This record gives sequence, C-alpha cells and structure tokens, in this order.
Amino acid sequence: MKTLAKLPVTIVTGFLGSGKTTLLRHMLDNAQGRRIAVIVNEFGELGIDGEILKQCAIGCTEEEATGRVYELANGCLCCTVQEEFFPVMRELVARRGDLDHILIETSGLALPKPLVQAFQWPEIRSACTVDAVITVVDSPAVAAGTFAAFPEQVDAQRKLDPNLDHESPLHELFADQLSSADLVILNKTDLINPAELAKVRQEVAEELPPAVKVIEASSGRLPLDVLLGLGAGSEEHIDGRHSHHDHHHDGDDHDDHDHDAFDSISIELPQADESLLLDALTQLVVKHGILRVKGFAAIPNKPMRLLIQGVGTRFDKHFDRKWGADEARTTRLVLIGQELDAAQLEAQLRAALSV
Repeated sequence: MKTLAKLPVTIVTGFLGSGKTTLLRHMLDNAQGRRIAVIVNEFGELGIDGEILKQCAIGCTEEEATGRVYELANGCLCCTVQEEFFPVMRELVARRGDLDHILIETSGLALPKPLVQAFQWPEIRSACTVDAVITVVDSPAVAAGTFAAFPEQVDAQRKLDPNLDHESPLHELFADQLSSADLVILNKTDLINPAELAKVRQEVAEELPPAVKVIEASSGRLPLDVLLGLGAGSEEHIDGRHSHHDHHHDGDDHDDHDHDAFDSISIELPQADESLLLDALTQLVVKHGILRVKGFAAIPNKPMRLLIQGVGTRFDKHFDRKWGADEARTTRLVLIGQELDAAQLEAQLRAALSV
C-alpha cells in the first residue's frame, strides 16, 4: 500500500485589516490546479469571509467549493483547537489523498503558537506538517506606531476582562504573531514612503529570528512559489520560539479563556442606496466604536451583489457576482465591536436608510 506524503499546511496570521483574506483569495485565484482546502477562523455569524473565499473556487461546483471551506466561528484558534479544529483536521486527514495543501486563516487576535503546537498531536503529526506560518503586517499601521488600524478599539475590547490572555499591549500581540513566523509579508507598502518602509523593516526585524524572510507586497499579490512549498516544518521548532503569552497556556487555566468582550451583530436589511449605506455605516463606526464591518448589499437596479469590508472607517467595496434567480435580494451585514446593541444598531441603520 502506498504511503501518502504529509499534507502541507500554511497558517496565515495578522491583525484585523492587515490583508489576510485578500492574500488567501489571491492564492486561491492562482492555485494553478492545486487542490486546496481552506479553514477560515473568523469572528462572525454569517461566515462572510468564508463566502468570499468560496467565490474563488475556480472550476468547482458550488457544492464542491462549500465542501472545501471550513469556517470556525468561535473566537481565536488557540481557544478552539480542542473543540472544532481537531475534528475538522481529522476530516481533512481522511481526505488527504484528494488534497495538495491546506490554508488556515486565523482571526485577528489569534496567537499562532498554540495552533502550530496542535500539529504535534500524534494523529495530526503523522499526516500533516506546517509548511509555513505567514504573518501579514499592516505596514502603514506599523509605520504610524499603532501596529493595527484603530488600535484603541482592539485594546479596549481586550482590557474589559483582566483575566483575558489577550490583555497585553498591542505591540506584544504583534511581537507574538511575528515570533512564530516563517515568512513575513509587509503589506500595503504602496501606501507608505521609502523612509517609513525602512522604519517598518527595522521594527519587524527586531522581533524575528535571523532566518525568517521578509518580503513586500501590495494587496498580497505574490507568486505562489514564494508562499507555498517553504517546507519549514514549523511544528518541529515552535516550542523554541519565545512568546509573551507562553505562560497563559501552562496547566489547565486555558479553559477559563474567554472572548465575551467581543460582540458580533448580524443585521439583515432590504435593498439600499450604496452611498447612503456607506455613509450610515461610517456614522455607526464612529458613534459605536465598531471595529469591523463585513457583508453583502443589494443595490437597487444593480444585477450584482456589492461586497463590503470595512476596518474602522476605511471601507473596501466591489460587485462580486450576480444575484441568483431564486436568491433573495437582501443586504446582510456583520458588525464586530464592543458591547454592541443589535436592536439599536439596526434601528439607526434603518432610520438612516429610511427603510
């Protein structure tokens, strides 16, 4: 009986808005025949990131694409590996003869080290290896000294509970994401000048082992040969990588780890004027300190869905596909933030849109 080679796994980490989903979308759009399974660890009930990635399953039926995207919607992967991650990986291991690669996108506050350590478990280690941990850096945010867009909102959410693992300053979380990296992508370099880029490179280099490569990108557009096939075997050396949060996972106190500080609100609305909707969302972000907005909008007299992704008051939008003949033309949004009141937010949106 032929022995199957270990299935390579690439873990993509980075703060909210750094460009992780865009990078994965680029990788899937340019898979060049590779059979890739995707685990999307996102915070939100609608699975917006998962739906975005499913649009990239070029050459697959919708059913096949759905079967290749695994969404974990219960906080960061370091907290869910024992609950959701293991059974998903066991299913993929059973199918590894049909797969060439696995991509895992972690949530914005996830610590990659515990996830990589999960690949030391015998049942996973015998079948999979971590090809690389890729950390995506928001270069303009690091140049500005904030590490992430709207860091005050991230810090406020983390500090609500003094027992949270993620209560440390934002630069410590940034350092921990870098400390596990086998490859670092300085993203959005087109938005800063050469002097700022040099500053970012120096700051990132201070947190990295000497062997880790650092490359530049705009919107994550990089050749797949640069991103896949690194053969790092990260699970073999991850225990030696220093992390500010190592002590949090000693003993049994990991079960007390809680992410109730985050609220994820789902809102469904009828068709809405594009400019009115974006203005209304911007006002909501400013008024309620909303960290992230994701979703799809139905625009009157437009045959295609409008994909909306926002980090703070910065919104990206484009029409992603035509509405299905039997598909309800509705607007579906996920709002992520601190102590959000779903009824209040929906009422304010409806009032702004007069619906």
